[in-house]
Amino acid sequence: MPPAVVTLPERPYVALRRTCTLQSMDVIADRIPEVRAWLAERGIEPAGPPFLRFEVIEMEKQLVVEAGWPVAEPVPGDGTRDGVRAGVLPSGRYVSLVHHGHPDQLVPVIGALLVWARERGLRWDVERTPEGDRWGCRLESYRTDPREQPDPAQWETELQFRLAG
Repeated sequence: MPPAVVTLPERPYVALRRTCTLQSMDVIADRIPEVRAWLAERGIEPAGPPFLRFEVIEMEKQLVVEAGWPVAEPVPGDGTRDGVRAGVLPSGRYVSLVHHGHPDQLVPVIGALLVWARERGLRWDVERTPEGDRWGCRLESYRTDPREQPDPAQWETELQFRLAG
């Protein structure tokens, strides 16, 4: 499927946040079931597939990443509980792309998406900081359950990158 520009509403979510390197991404990606269990203990059903939200990207040093689940309603409370934090994904215009294939193929797919957006004059909601690129919202949503489809070459991942302005 080709990329598309879509308008999305605010979306509440819960997640665990970690700082890692690209080589140690499993330290956060492997926590997705833990967040799901946290929701289940409270009787809360996810409102969509799990995701990784890349908040700060400094490829040569570190990444600040959240592993989370969208929920239908904001989770009550004032912040982090049991390491899980509630938040709201911002509304706005996003570039969205659904990738069918192995997650290892996402790096070149993201590179092509960046070129596609640049050719159309689209600007990302991102700020350069000394810690790295701080994104307004950059998601990888995992639409395929590995328990139901064990072949990663058949997986479906949705990329959603928020646009500036």
